Amino acid sequence: MSRYTEVIVLARRAEEVMEPLTRPDEGRDWHQCFTRVDDGMFEGSRMPSDECYTWVVQFIRHNWHGLLNHLESVAWPDPHSVQVLVRDEDDDCFGLWMIYDGKLVEVSLPRTEREPFSASVTGVLSRTDRHAEGTR
Repeated sequence: MSRYTEVIVLARRAEEVMEPLTRPDEGRDWHQCFTRVDDGMFEGSRMPSDECYTWVVQFIRHNWHGLLNHLESVAWPDPHSVQVLVRDEDDDCFGLWMIYDGKLVEVSLPRTEREPFSASVTGVLSRTDRHAEGTR
């Protein structure tokens, strides 16, 4: 079943812990790999910098169930800097997960609500103010 989901990981000094996720690994539940986004991409130089703090991936199937648990279990060098953004194809916007007390938890965003949806790993994140825009 096709199901598109984008995931962005932001974390300081995490090159070493994220590097294995940029390579294929048959032992993982998911098979897509993260792409490293470093300063060279923003400068237009195409030369990778030594520091990277952003990784992106798009999942094209409903096969990434273990990803959030895996990211929670990583020995992050700076766990307070870790932010995981997830947008399922039916979401109105990206959801935000951060590490609190050693757990990766979703952070409530103003004017949003998440509802369970069986075709999605995370459910559907909707903007509650979507229909209020025309009433201003």
